[in-house]
Amino acid sequence: MESVALTAPGGELSIWALFWQAGWVVKLVMIGLLGASIWTWAIIVDKTLAYARMRVALNRFEQVFWSGQSLEELYRSLSERKTTGMGSIFVAAMREWKKSFEKGARSPLGLQTRVDKAMDLALAREMERLEGKLGFLASIGSSAPFIGLFGTVVGIMTSFQAIAGSKTTNLAVVAPGIAEALLATAMGLLAAIPAVIAYNKLSSDAAKLGARMEGFADEFSAILSRQIDEKVSSRQRAEEYA
Repeated sequence: MESVALTAPGGELSIWALFWQAGWVVKLVMIGLLGASIWTWAIIVDKTLAYARMRVALNRFEQVFWSGQSLEELYRSLSERKTTGMGSIFVAAMREWKKSFEKGARSPLGLQTRVDKAMDLALAREMERLEGKLGFLASIGSSAPFIGLFGTVVGIMTSFQAIAGSKTTNLAVVAPGIAEALLATAMGLLAAIPAVIAYNKLSSDAAKLGARMEGFADEFSAILSRQIDEKVSSRQRAEEYA
């Protein structure tokens, strides 16, 4: 499996030419790394836009929630459409709250536990959606340099075999083969560096969004806890007078 460049001193050293002159193993490595790099950038763009939309949605919901609108009105308006972020947590909590009272809930502690569980599940779903595909970035960031290095090792082995066959170590003969082998490592780094940087940045952004939603869940849990106590107490007093 000899490289064409090794038999043609002074061969072209452009990236395109080096790719075509490489062996089939190195070509497969380069194609895989190129595909991984394209998919990495697609994820980066998609997540950046998704996080920006989530921030806008969280700001909008907080503005409406703290505007003084009643919880019932807000629940009716949000339950009729698809919600995300804090809206999903709010709807999940209110749905469990209403179902429990419709069935005659008597234990404030049990009702509070069910509401908190509903919010925890909604928060977990939102975090799963936010962090989706980030694992691919982590995998590419850690494995791409080694995949590129594998292509380089194979390419250099092939180059040395060709050098031994030609029985010459002229730089014009050696350089193209070494260059095409090192191109695989360069492509591995080209895929890995943006993936690592993006993973760290996007993971941090997802954690911040998650912290905002978790903080809202805690605040809303306290609000519902007070209302649960008031409703249960009112119901118990009504039953005593009945």
